Amino acid sequence: MRLCTLEKFHTIVVQLHDNPDADAVGSGYALYKYFKFKGKQVRLVYGGPFRIKKSNMLLFIKELEIPVEYVVSLEKPELLLTVDCQYGEGNVQPFEAEHIAMIDHHNTGRCSDGMVEIRSNLVSCSTVCYDMLKAEGFDVNSDKSIATALYYGLYMDSNELSEIRHPLEWDMVDLLQIDKTLITKLTHANFTLQEMETAGIAMIRHNYDSKKRVSIIRSKPCDPNILGIIGDFVLQVDCIDVCIIFNDCQNGYKLSVRSCVPDVAANDLAEFLTDKVGNGGGHIDKAGGFIHSSKFEQLYDDLSIETYFFSRVDQYYDSYSVVYAKDGIKDKSGFKLYKKLPYVYGYVKTTDMFPKGTECRIRTFEGDVVVTVSEEIYLMIGYYGEVYPIEKKIFQKKYKPEEKPFCRVFEYPPSVRKLNNHKIYDLLPFAKQCVCVDNAFIYAKHLENPTKVFSKWNYEKYMYGNSDDYICFAYEDEKDIYLVKQEVFLKTYQEV
Repeated sequence: MRLCTLEKFHTIVVQLHDNPDADAVGSGYALYKYFKFKGKQVRLVYGGPFRIKKSNMLLFIKELEIPVEYVVSLEKPELLLTVDCQYGEGNVQPFEAEHIAMIDHHNTGRCSDGMVEIRSNLVSCSTVCYDMLKAEGFDVNSDKSIATALYYGLYMDSNELSEIRHPLEWDMVDLLQIDKTLITKLTHANFTLQEMETAGIAMIRHNYDSKKRVSIIRSKPCDPNILGIIGDFVLQVDCIDVCIIFNDCQNGYKLSVRSCVPDVAANDLAEFLTDKVGNGGGHIDKAGGFIHSSKFEQLYDDLSIETYFFSRVDQYYDSYSVVYAKDGIKDKSGFKLYKKLPYVYGYVKTTDMFPKGTECRIRTFEGDVVVTVSEEIYLMIGYYGEVYPIEKKIFQKKYKPEEKPFCRVFEYPPSVRKLNNHKIYDLLPFAKQCVCVDNAFIYAKHLENPTKVFSKWNYEKYMYGNSDDYICFAYEDEKDIYLVKQEVFLKTYQEV
């Protein structure tokens, strides 16, 4: 759905979920301003049994002069646009309207067509709205209050940016021109004395698995940010490597995950814990998620939520193997020789983009890779837009370079970020074509079980492969070990 498709309506009510949080208010306010700019009669409202009372929310609304209204009834508008929620859900006060539209980042399964934009791969609705506004050519930085509102929405829904999992969200953080003084003020008005007491009680009642060095903690209902505060504190205990903190909330359970060991990425564990019952993600050390109570009851009706977490943690630790590239492949049985198919690929000489010695971060869906610019380091762009570094000597053996520009359209264009100023540069304008030569060989085999690979490159996290993916190592260097997704491997390699 495009925002421009809603411009045919004259009277528009932007509705937030009951007792709205920063993400709902921030994204709703941005849309309110957009439709005001388009000359519409627009209101920003919420209903439900409670008015907003949290100190940070009241300060947020006051400082940005956000015209959000608490209503118990509503004159029937042409369009009711629910934001950060979906019409018909239990946390949305029902109001009548001639037409209904929805923008959200929670996949409840209720909506599939019509005037709906649901992006469950994003951690905040503010990010959805940011991207939709950009698609209409609307400059969110033209009004600092809009940029600040969107930023704070993302900031709070991602547990202070620790649960961001999509490149678009990092781009949003970098590009928004915000009121930093206000954000600082808001972060110091985040919870109350009562919430501090809630955090203390939760830590006293912790559960602990000494073999796995994992702590699982149930908190009383509280603001999601408190879960992260508890987790950050608990992880400072000398015998705890991983902690999971959760509480009951509307329609399910909110959880926060922390890890300080390299072979357990918090975002992977969060995704594992919420698989089939919700959604989760974030960073290597900090992540979060949500479990829908309805989905949980359908699949695990005979389990308590505490038993579920302990059971899933056991399954997670038993579910994968770890390979360290520095140690090489100890058992080469099952590996076969493969040849890369002669498709047109893209390549970039890192020195064509930056001076030697520049540290830059490659941004892809699979994570960030840090490389130091050198005449000996190139970047490859694969069939599906995947990006990976390659040494010049290996490139020259495997590929024939061409001077033609590499012009392809991908879901998310690969990019590079300079670490010294965090500025983003698209890779594609610098990319040229190359094709495989006859001796582009690798050794590979189908994974027998999920595997984590710590590669020779400066990956900030392990590469993760499912049991249907492939583990590979270079023909010329058995310590150049990496994983390739099954769909990519079958499309681009052929057994010799």
